Amino acid sequence: MRAAAAPVSPVRPRASARLRWTLWVLLISLVASLLVTLVWLAGRYEASQVQTKLERDTADALSDIRAALTRNVQSLQALHARHRSPAAWDEEATRLLRDHREWLRIEWRDASLAPVNDADTPYRPPPFARLGRGNAQADVAQACAVARRVSGPAYSNSYFLPQPDGLGIEVMELCLPQVSAGELQGYMVATYSLSDILAGLVGPQLTRSQDVSFTEADGTRLAMQGSTRRGNRVFTSQQLLDLPGNTMVLRMDSWRGAPDLFPNVLTALVTTMSIALVAVLVLLNKDARRRLRAEEDLADALAFRKAMEDSLVTGLRARDLEGRITYVNPAFCQMVGFEPEELLGYAMPAPYWPPELADEYQKRQDVRLAGQHAPPREGFESVFMRKDGSRFPVLIIEAPLINHEGVQTGWMSAFLDISEQRRVEELSRASQERLQATARLATVGEMASLLSHELNQPLAAIASYATGSINLLNAVDDADRPGDASERAADIELAMRRIAEQAERAGKVIKSVHDFVRRRDKEREPVAPAKLLDTIMPLVQLQARKLGVRVETRLESGLPAVVCDRTMVEQVLLNLARNAMQAMDHASVREPSLLMEVRRASGPGMAAKGWLEFSVADVGPGIPDDVKQQLFTPFFTTKAEGMGLGLSLCRTVVEQHGGFLAFEPRLPAGTIFRFTLPVDDALN
Repeated sequence: MRAAAAPVSPVRPRASARLRWTLWVLLISLVASLLVTLVWLAGRYEASQVQTKLERDTADALSDIRAALTRNVQSLQALHARHRSPAAWDEEATRLLRDHREWLRIEWRDASLAPVNDADTPYRPPPFARLGRGNAQADVAQACAVARRVSGPAYSNSYFLPQPDGLGIEVMELCLPQVSAGELQGYMVATYSLSDILAGLVGPQLTRSQDVSFTEADGTRLAMQGSTRRGNRVFTSQQLLDLPGNTMVLRMDSWRGAPDLFPNVLTALVTTMSIALVAVLVLLNKDARRRLRAEEDLADALAFRKAMEDSLVTGLRARDLEGRITYVNPAFCQMVGFEPEELLGYAMPAPYWPPELADEYQKRQDVRLAGQHAPPREGFESVFMRKDGSRFPVLIIEAPLINHEGVQTGWMSAFLDISEQRRVEELSRASQERLQATARLATVGEMASLLSHELNQPLAAIASYATGSINLLNAVDDADRPGDASERAADIELAMRRIAEQAERAGKVIKSVHDFVRRRDKEREPVAPAKLLDTIMPLVQLQARKLGVRVETRLESGLPAVVCDRTMVEQVLLNLARNAMQAMDHASVREPSLLMEVRRASGPGMAAKGWLEFSVADVGPGIPDDVKQQLFTPFFTTKAEGMGLGLSLCRTVVEQHGGFLAFEPRLPAGTIFRFTLPVDDALN
């Protein structure tokens, strides 16, 4: 099935051209970025090769030094083993010093480190001529102590040795204990020059292109040997030379120029990639024309996909002109409980139609598929059946499925499950009705005692007048003068008139309560503000007389009628008036008074839109701060016998009319409750 799509507009070729140019710019940028990346990677590769070679050279140099130091230890051991006499020892020690330039001095010491014999290198003046050998005694003692502990050769920490020419060298001591039959016989002490170790024990091929040096752990150079610096980039490698009693760092620095930009491998790679990219660009240019021919087909598919994916929670269903289902989205499947495979290709009647409504739905679909009646744009309600047999209401919105050529290929339907909405509406309506009925009955219950008090007066008056009338009638037979009979008739007529007035008064009180309690359908009608006050005034006066409250009403002249549910608004006014009078009674106000006022609303934009403001003001103690925050909360009350529904219901009624209910302090004492209602003209 081909989905709906918008007709191809003249702007599309220009948009496609802009898209193609954008793609070309991106492609060229990609090629340039690739070339730059390759050059950078080549430089990194050459630098890594240099660093790897330097690490290898450092390891080789370290290995050479270790091997040479080991051989030197063996030579010292042989010197002591073969030559016990001082003369023979001097001759052999001198020969060793000529063969090993790294030694500055060889000493033979006894077990107490006292000198027995010594020999200095022939290649420089005596190294200890300036400061004497005694200044280095501590380093010798340190090395020999370590040597005794490890039963082998040990080295001291390096130290600086000044020379007679004003310069100096960095040296360290080697101490080799001489043990015979398990008994210490003496020591062989050799003084090393660190710079000569680098010059003589490290291969010359390594020092020709690198700087080789001994450093401490913190980087302080002790001795250095190597070529002069060439190049503007340095590569460094460090290896740890761990000797018994002493640890140094062998550092090798290689000074090189910047790596070559284009090594041979990189040149070949870039050339190959360039040829490949040019070929791809040519192929892309040829393919662009073919893509233009495919855009119309792609537009159909994209429009169809967009129509399906526009909603995530709304069920979607597509049908062809024969009524077969061609697409359903996951939301629709979840709604009816069927899998897509169970619905695709299915014709009417649909498996989610209730059997009792299938004939009606079939007729409606026949009309729809025949194109005789277009579906309403606002949609229509229906009932579907889930796979488990349960029913639920849905809102269906249908539209023709049009392809890019403007031809209808089917129908696209959107479904909204409104069962939860209906349930919430019903619960809200039932709850509102129960609250209203409860509040009104509670109000009538509280008025029952007031009615009995109010009705006692007219009933007592009626009884009194009736008794007086009976007495007058009984006295007619005893009349001795015609004039007395006429006077009694006038008195009886007056008594009967008073009886009628009192009976009418009692009837009005009962009728006011009956009208207030009687259940009425919710409807809005234009009502004059004066009539709203006149209707509730007997009930207000009923409680006002009992509590000794003076009631005053004020109406601004020329007020229009308000559009409202008359019964509910009367209940709001009555509740606010009763609350005000009870608040003043509980606070024992000396001169309680109640003001009920109606005027045009004066808030921003209120007067122009047509609103009236009703207010009920008292002179009571006001509302505490902790009560203000919960004043309109349902079931919150400060009265021991209250239900906490009055003010909550009042605000609900006012807001249903589009107005607002608020309160504020009244100066110097009291509280004012205000609410607004729309006038007759505001209904439209």
